[in-house]
Amino acid sequence: MLAQQLRPAVADERVLAAIASIPRERFVAPGERRLAYENIALPIACGQTISQPLVVARMLETLELRSTDRVLDIGTGSGYHAALLALLSEHVWTVERHAELTEQARQALDALGIDNVTYAVDDGWNGLPSEAPFDAINVAAAIGGDVPVALQEQLADGGRLVVPVGATEQHLIMIRRTAAGLVPTQLEAVRFVPLVRDSDG
Repeated sequence: MLAQQLRPAVADERVLAAIASIPRERFVAPGERRLAYENIALPIACGQTISQPLVVARMLETLELRSTDRVLDIGTGSGYHAALLALLSEHVWTVERHAELTEQARQALDALGIDNVTYAVDDGWNGLPSEAPFDAINVAAAIGGDVPVALQEQLADGGRLVVPVGATEQHLIMIRRTAAGLVPTQLEAVRFVPLVRDSDG
């Protein structure tokens, strides 16, 4: 049902099939489950949100994921984005500041039999240099200004990074590593909670 709602705006059939196969209600609070298949963001623990399905689908489509890709996911949150990434790639490393969210996400993915995800509780601003380079990097929280250099440096040749950028006005930015260097492209307007560094408290 949700995949069909998104079809007019999302052309990638692999992305639509992944969305159709992951039960979004497993990733929302019990009190919000009646809204799980609405095309809206919903609150989760720790003051965070599970993103609007259309935005999730557009980010997945923009990443041009292949079954052999190694993917870094910044901002695990509910784990919904990581679950979809896991269906579309070889392995996902997902990073979250809040241990409570990490554990909830792990339980949700384990219950679905998704076993190609590695979890880290850390400052996502730094990426995960021990596992770099990555073919794709997904950032599910907004960067107020410049995209962290660490994330750009962790892109493999041909790698793609999708990140919401901006404070009061946000847009998705896709950065691709090419032979000529890093090439950014501005995409649609979005709204995400900010990516908070450990030093921010």
